[in-house]
Amino acid sequence: MSRGVKAIVFIAIVSVAVAFAVGLSGRGRLDLFPSEALGVLRIEGAILDVDWYMEQVEILRSDHSVKAVVLRIDSPGGAIAPTQELHAELVKLREEKPLVVSMGTVAASGGYYLSCAGEWIVCNPGTITGSIGVIMELTNLEELFGKLGIKSRTIKSGDHKDMGSPFRELTPEEEKLLLDMIMDTHEQFVETVMEARRVDYEAIAPYFDGRVFTGRQALKLGLVDELGNINDAMRKASELAGLKEVPEEIFEPEQKRRGLLSILFGRSLLKKLDALVDAAGWGGADRALQLWRAF
Repeated sequence: MSRGVKAIVFIAIVSVAVAFAVGLSGRGRLDLFPSEALGVLRIEGAILDVDWYMEQVEILRSDHSVKAVVLRIDSPGGAIAPTQELHAELVKLREEKPLVVSMGTVAASGGYYLSCAGEWIVCNPGTITGSIGVIMELTNLEELFGKLGIKSRTIKSGDHKDMGSPFRELTPEEEKLLLDMIMDTHEQFVETVMEARRVDYEAIAPYFDGRVFTGRQALKLGLVDELGNINDAMRKASELAGLKEVPEEIFEPEQKRRGLLSILFGRSLLKKLDALVDAAGWGGADRALQLWRAF
């Protein structure tokens, strides 16, 4: 084997090893030519399991090439504790680099709660947002079970251990206990909003009743900062980071492994290679590039 062939084989082995190590870590990027980048994290659907989101927030926070982050929210809300966990991580991110929120179709309840982590909120005029409130729904099937001949016998350690059971009505005392819990959680929500938004409490308090707003209504109430789309949010984030324009490199975490070239050289270089291939009309080279990415 000639020296040239040995060198090529050695380089190939090292490249594969580096790519494999980064792929196993799942911890972001390794770019040989780092550049200024803008991070985009999308929160979509019900907010329930936030482990992956929290991991991505940490990656965006610790990646020094990411100068600012756009949080794209399209969520009707979700469970209280996961929402608070993710909000806390987003606040840590905001303390280190600009965090701008872009609202999609809906960013209500827990979706708005997360929005309060951003230092600037951009939404569409028709975005559905707000719903600043907490709800608990219990179903009583006692009469239905009776008609079906279904009986229940409960053995419990305390009077309230089966509180909310579908086999019986709530007692007045239990209803009061649950209401107190709901109102405490609602107070936590309101406190988060008031810490994030520069609005007068007396003026905005009547709207903390769970109602939803359009983006335009939310702007008038001071619940958002600007009407616009995700491109406007990206421009604002770049401005807050002191960048002259939106970076060419956009880092958007995906729940899948990245290709070898993307890991080694970054997305901006791949875009330039794409443009070169398209301009030259190299169908074969384009196919080779796709094969490298899929490695």
